Amino acid sequence: MSQADFDLVIRGGTVVDGTGAEPFEADVAVKDGRIAQVGKVAGAGAEEIDAKGRLVTPGFVDIHTHYDGQCTWDARMQPSSWHGVTTVVMGNCGVGFAPCRPADRDLLIELMEGVEDIPHPVLAEGLPWNWESFPEYLDALSKRRFDVDIGAQVPHAAVRVFVMGERGARRELATAQDIAAMRQIVGEAVKAGAVGVSTSRAYTHRTKAGEHTPTLEAGADELEGLALGLKDAGAGVIEYVGDPRLPALRRLIELSGRPLSLSLGQAGSNPQGWRDVLARLEAVNADGLPMRAQVCGRPAGILLGLELTMNPFSLHPTYRAMQDLPLAERVKRLSDPQLQGRLFAEAAGHEEIFDRNAVTDFNNMWRLDADAPDYEPPPDRTIAAIAAREGRKPEEVALEHMLARGGRGIIYVPFINYVERNLDAARSMLAHPLTLSGLSDGGAHVGMICDGSFPTYMLTHWTRDRTRGERLGLADVIRMQTSETAAWIGLSDRGRIAPGLRADLNVIDYDRLTLHAPTVCADLPAGGRRLLQRATGYDATVVKGEITYRHGEATDALPGRLVRGAQGLS
Repeated sequence: MSQADFDLVIRGGTVVDGTGAEPFEADVAVKDGRIAQVGKVAGAGAEEIDAKGRLVTPGFVDIHTHYDGQCTWDARMQPSSWHGVTTVVMGNCGVGFAPCRPADRDLLIELMEGVEDIPHPVLAEGLPWNWESFPEYLDALSKRRFDVDIGAQVPHAAVRVFVMGERGARRELATAQDIAAMRQIVGEAVKAGAVGVSTSRAYTHRTKAGEHTPTLEAGADELEGLALGLKDAGAGVIEYVGDPRLPALRRLIELSGRPLSLSLGQAGSNPQGWRDVLARLEAVNADGLPMRAQVCGRPAGILLGLELTMNPFSLHPTYRAMQDLPLAERVKRLSDPQLQGRLFAEAAGHEEIFDRNAVTDFNNMWRLDADAPDYEPPPDRTIAAIAAREGRKPEEVALEHMLARGGRGIIYVPFINYVERNLDAARSMLAHPLTLSGLSDGGAHVGMICDGSFPTYMLTHWTRDRTRGERLGLADVIRMQTSETAAWIGLSDRGRIAPGLRADLNVIDYDRLTLHAPTVCADLPAGGRRLLQRATGYDATVVKGEITYRHGEATDALPGRLVRGAQGLS
């Protein structure tokens, strides 16, 4: 038997190459982890995939995830890797687990628990803590194998606590000596392979106990110290979450010469504010300063349910008395009409949560269909609207849905990008030339949010299924999630289908591509539960030339590695 010319040949697919160019029919040949040929391939592959009638795209590059803990105990970055993602960047929002002194481990766990809804027992049992400095954290990860490539940013909160201890946690102002130490840590981290530094000034970012993130009130001089660390290293990006009007952001780019991205969405407090931010970005970029906004293609919101972190009755005394019971027992009790009467008559308590209205406003709640979840639901299908039509209490409609399927019914509460009850604002942001597709938060918010499925939603909703407004072009949506995100973080070796680039690829049955409803799975350390969301229609996902998923099921291949900094063509 003659030796194969290539390791893998994907034949006859419709190639959407990641550049934004029109799709074209071609074969794609892979050799030694890289794309060898694109066009009519005469040679044979050791393995071949018949891609006739399928899309062939670059692997998706997700630049906003929180797999900082999961990657230390798990080889598979699910749910992201179920959705065509082949490279993830973690360490966003200024939170993470390195650098960290042993005495500060609980503090960083509590911060991650509060900001990103990853339970303390999960992190306490799962994290091996075989590092202290950030370079040591990267060294520990470099010994592991994954189903995706992983890039890490150095998180400001961890750096601040490492340098300042309790003073940093209490949000005291940093001294010049503190700032110099932070600058050195960031510079060393980036030289060791961090892809950048992240920080947060978001008031919603709190510990489980309600304390604000240590970086909330960091002075402009402290942020400048972080940026100068990047300048010292001559590499890296800055990721920022918080008030986008902060004048110091421009100064960070001027000082460091490094790109900066900020999070952007349509908020109810200022529904048109995103337009002002984009106008400022245009002005900054016109002056030659690289600043972009990370945006998402569906509402940022939460999921409520009886087996999730919160539900509409979480603050009611009757429910709180049973909240720790097994799900089946709670379902039984909540099905009792007399108990329901007491529950509906009660006023919600006043315990501190991130947003009390999120779990009490039935005018902003929708039932999430278990068969076909709708993330752009019409106004006439809110819990309140259904109750009004049927002459029932909203509480009754909500509880009835949550009790469905053995207590697994889910309620959807969007609050960013859904002020006008449609996704028109999200479309405008996505289409703007100075935005980046991001904010999936893969690996985080395990009991309230499941947005690691953003890449699939971008394809199904925006290029094929949307009925309540304009769609987006297929080639553009692929470009947004591949070459644009890869280039932003300096990964010019991936994100496009062209000879010489990494063979990170997807073969997609576009007509059958379906996003399924989230489900709860108890597969985290310490028996922790998390929301997961799967998709049908990914025939194959390829990382560095190896097939990692076939028809949604993992293979034995784990070709993913830690990505140390920018990657060019070799």
